[in-house]
Amino acid sequence: MNIYVGNLNFKLSETDLQEAFETFGSVSEVKIITDKYSGRSKGFGFITMDDADDAKKAIDELNGTELEGREIVVNEAKPRKEY
Repeated sequence: MNIYVGNLNFKLSETDLQEAFETFGSVSEVKIITDKYSGRSKGFGFITMDDADDAKKAIDELNGTELEGREIVVNEAKPRKEY
C-alpha cells in the first residue's frame, strides 16, 4: 500500500521516516519529494508497505503525531489525477 506523509520537517531524512514506519511492519520504499532545483525537501513524501493491514495500522497510529517537532499528516496515497 502506498502511504502519503505530509507536513514533514525539512531536515528529516528518508532513513528517519523509514524508522518511524518500520515499527508497524516491513517498509519496501521511502521517498521524500525534493525541489528539482535546490534539492530541498518539499515537506512531504511517500512510504510503500507490502502488507495492507500493517499500512492501515501505521496510518491510524501515526496520523496527527509529532515527528521531529511537526505534527504529520498520514493517509493512503491517492492516484495522481490526469488532466
